[in-house]
This record gives sequence, C-alpha cells and structure tokens, in this order.
Amino acid sequence: MLTPSSLYPGAKVALLCASSAVPEDRLEPSITAVKALGLEPVIYPSCYYVNRHGYFAADDAQRAKDLQDAFSDPGIQGILCIRGGYGAGRLLPFLNWRDIARHPKVFCGYSDVTALLIALNQCCRMVAYQTPMPSTEYYESVDEFTMTYLRRALFGALTGPMPMGGGVETLCPGKARGPLCGGNLSLVRDSLGTPWEIDTKGKILFLEDIGEKTYRLDDMLTQLRNTGKFDECAGILLGYWTDCEPEFPERTLEIPEILREVVLPAGKPVLSGLACGHSLPTMSLPLGATAVMDADNKTLEVLS
Repeated sequence: MLTPSSLYPGAKVALLCASSAVPEDRLEPSITAVKALGLEPVIYPSCYYVNRHGYFAADDAQRAKDLQDAFSDPGIQGILCIRGGYGAGRLLPFLNWRDIARHPKVFCGYSDVTALLIALNQCCRMVAYQTPMPSTEYYESVDEFTMTYLRRALFGALTGPMPMGGGVETLCPGKARGPLCGGNLSLVRDSLGTPWEIDTKGKILFLEDIGEKTYRLDDMLTQLRNTGKFDECAGILLGYWTDCEPEFPERTLEIPEILREVVLPAGKPVLSGLACGHSLPTMSLPLGATAVMDADNKTLEVLS
C-alpha cells in the first residue's frame, strides 16, 4: 500500500466536490479555512453553485472530470473534498483508476466520500484519509483536537498511538493487526455486489453513520454480516452513530443490542465509541495504513 507524499506549507490542493452542491455562502469561508492551514486552494468547477445539477454539485461528467484532472495535474499536490452529501458512488465507473494510481496524492474526505476512499485503497493501492471537510466542519471554528489530527493527516504525522478518550468501550476483547478500511456504514453497504465491493479480509474495519433509524443500522449491519465481512475482518472499530434514533421508541432494539446480536457473534475484537465520524471532536484516519488494535487495553496504533 502506497502512502502519498505529505503536503507542505504553500502546497497547491484541489478543492472539489464529488457529491452534493456546496451552499453559495460556504465556498468563500471554505477557501479561507484551507488557506489558514498554509495551503493554496485551487477551486474546481464542481465547487461553484452555478454548476449544480439537481441535488449534485455538477453532473456526473463534470464531477468525474474534476477528480481525474486533479490527480493528473502535476501542479496539484493534494485533493480536499469540500463536502459530502450524495453522489460520489455515481462517479466510480467513469474514473480511470490506472491513471489515478500513477499519480498518488493526499486525498481527504469522509461520509459520502467513503465510496472514493474504498476505491482508492483497493483499485489504486493508495492510502486515503478520512478527515473533516472544509464546508461541513467549518475549519475556522472547530476544536483543537479535530484540527490537530487533520493537520497530521495533511502534513504526514498520522502514525503512532491514536487517542481513545473516556468514551471508548470494549465490546469484544482481543487484539488485531491489519490495514484500516471502511468509513460511513451506508456507503460501505452500498459497495456490496459492485466491482468496488469492500474487501475486509485481514483488515480492521471502521464504521460510523449519521441520521439513520436504528432499524436501518440493523439492516445495513446485517447485510455486512450476511456477506461475511465481519467473519473475514481482523477487528472492528465503531465510531459515532450521530442522530441515529429509533423510529418506534416504545418497541425497538437499541444500538448496543443490535451490535450484540449482529456484530459480536463473529468473535472479532470490537472497540466502540471511537471519536471519529459525523460529530466533533473527530480524529482523522489513514485508511489503507496498517494499524494494531488492542480491545483489552482500548488502544489503537497506526504503524505505517
């Protein structure tokens, strides 16, 4: 697995949107926030609201072109997805993965961008970064923990012990070592049965989500179980389940019950409550990098 060269002060980074449109009033603050990191943003057409196509930032052809062009341009050192939303999965058939693999670059995003993170890991053998995005987390006002790990992802120090915090819980004991994979649960589930289906064999699988009813989490986790993804992985990390509420509060399974019935029978080490996902503070994760998790001692260390 190739780790792209780190960014540096003054590096040019593509600011683009692979999914939903950026609100007009969020583009300039996003540009300012990227500049505050010491980077020089290059704004691609998909960022401009005038180019929106229905609920997408632009049509599939334009969004795919922006992404392909950003990887191919030798003057661009990194790529920041400005936001998520919906639509990155529609780009997968239109991208030249061989060409992208020839131009490895720091690539950052999360949520709907999970579709691209998985493909970059598997089609290009390239580490890609789950990080906050400039028009979503409002870089200029987020906490120092979140910004510290974002900077470490961008500038090349996202290795070593990762902070667990007091909210992490051991759901199943044990130790595991392997490449990190995964991201947003709904996008991981959407990959099943496609040429970009997530491969969890021998890997540490990270999952999180937002705004899903608990029965929907049950459904998606069940699909992963039924396709063997929990049996094949080495370990499981669970992040935030932000605003994931029961549809029928008077008769429901709570998230801990769903995890106990669907995830834990695989017998893999499981840590829950990792500070990562659709909430703040949130850490950044180098998907594709090798990590070691110790569910007994509630630790996670990124090796490379």
